[in-house]
Amino acid sequence: MATATIKKEDRYIEAVGRRKTAIARARITPGTKMSVIINGKDVNDYFPTQALRTVALEAFLKVGLTTQFVVTIVVKGGGIAGQAVAVRHAISRALIDYDINLRGALKKEGFLKRDPRAKERRKAGFVKARKRKQWSKR
Repeated sequence: MATATIKKEDRYIEAVGRRKTAIARARITPGTKMSVIINGKDVNDYFPTQALRTVALEAFLKVGLTTQFVVTIVVKGGGIAGQAVAVRHAISRALIDYDINLRGALKKEGFLKRDPRAKERRKAGFVKARKRKQWSKR
C-alpha cells in the first residue's frame, strides 16, 4: 500500500466561526491568486452589499498578508449579516493556525471573540421576550 506524500504547503487549514445562529466553516489554502468562494458562489455574488463583503474579508485587510489564499467557505443558518460576521470569525481562526504571529493583530481588532449576543427566548404569558400584555384597570 503506497502512501501519498503531502507537502505542508498543499494542505488546507480549516476553522469554524459563529454568530447568532450562523455557522461558517472556512478552509484556506495558499494559492497563486486570491479567491473567496462561499457556498459555491463568489463572495461578490453571495454578499449583496459592499459593507457585508468588507465585514466578511476584514481579517485579511487588517493583517495585510502578502500571501494569496484560496478560501472556500460553507455557511449555514442565520441572516446575511450574521453570516458575514461568522465568516470573518472563521477566517480569523484559520489565519491564526496558518501563522500564530497574526494573533495579536486579530485579537486587538476583536475578530477572535465569538459574539455571544443572540435573540432572547419568549416567555409564557408575554407577547415577546420582555413585552407584556397591556394592563387594563376595568
